[in-house]
Amino acid sequence: MKTIHTEDIIKAVEKIAVEANYYLNSDIYEALNRGLEQEESEIGKDILSKLLKNAEIAGKRNMAICQDTGMAVIFASVGQDVHIKGGSLTDAINEGIRRGYGKGYLRKSVVKDPIERVNTGDNTPAIIHYDIVEGDTLKIIIAPKGFGSENMSALKMLKPSDGIEGVKNFIIDTVNNAGPNPCPPIVVGVGIGGTMEKAAILAKKALLRPIDIRNDIEYVSTLEKEMLSKINDLGIGPSGLGGRVTALAVNIEVFPTHIAGLPVAVNINCHATRHAEAVL
Repeated sequence: MKTIHTEDIIKAVEKIAVEANYYLNSDIYEALNRGLEQEESEIGKDILSKLLKNAEIAGKRNMAICQDTGMAVIFASVGQDVHIKGGSLTDAINEGIRRGYGKGYLRKSVVKDPIERVNTGDNTPAIIHYDIVEGDTLKIIIAPKGFGSENMSALKMLKPSDGIEGVKNFIIDTVNNAGPNPCPPIVVGVGIGGTMEKAAILAKKALLRPIDIRNDIEYVSTLEKEMLSKINDLGIGPSGLGGRVTALAVNIEVFPTHIAGLPVAVNINCHATRHAEAVL
């Protein structure tokens, strides 16, 4: 049994909250550079160049990649041989977010109530998803989610008879309807199966996978490639101003479902697709 103190968790979350917002991940850098080579539109090329320059400035000057530093989404994998000492794990994660967003000068975007709309002032509470896993480690992934892209996401309960063509049409329609709003080039996370809420979590979790790694299920990998090609044929382009590079990747995750259902969720992310992790 490993004992992990909540103060160590707080410090780790504080650190990755800042890192995720300051530094663009290498797979995104590489995809933007590939996009720059593939883009046919001069305006599109200019926008992609500016996104790369923006990320370079943010990393060197220790400042946020984007002014919308998002709602903090946490995926915590808790080893069943881990003992948390010093208080609540949830409270520790939220305290880490509070400190990170304060010390990192990151925008506080969370309101206490969805109707009354009073800002909490510290970007908490985080959205936390827990998994209990084997082992004696605690892995925490933070994925700050801006709402320009989150608002363009969608979920649909398809009929089994809609099949894979229904899934394809829903993905394409969702991206097409989003247009310029999620700040393309985008990364598209798709969850297929489970129940309504499981499909949505799968879609968000899909966004954590490096965008140069395809699903290891053959038909899913083929679907990811097909959807990326069709999305880039829409002509939305960087910033929605036309071009070939509308999306950098489509990541799809699947899960068993009920005989009467085919839930599909599409969670769109802006080009930055921010995330960072800590293992304790």
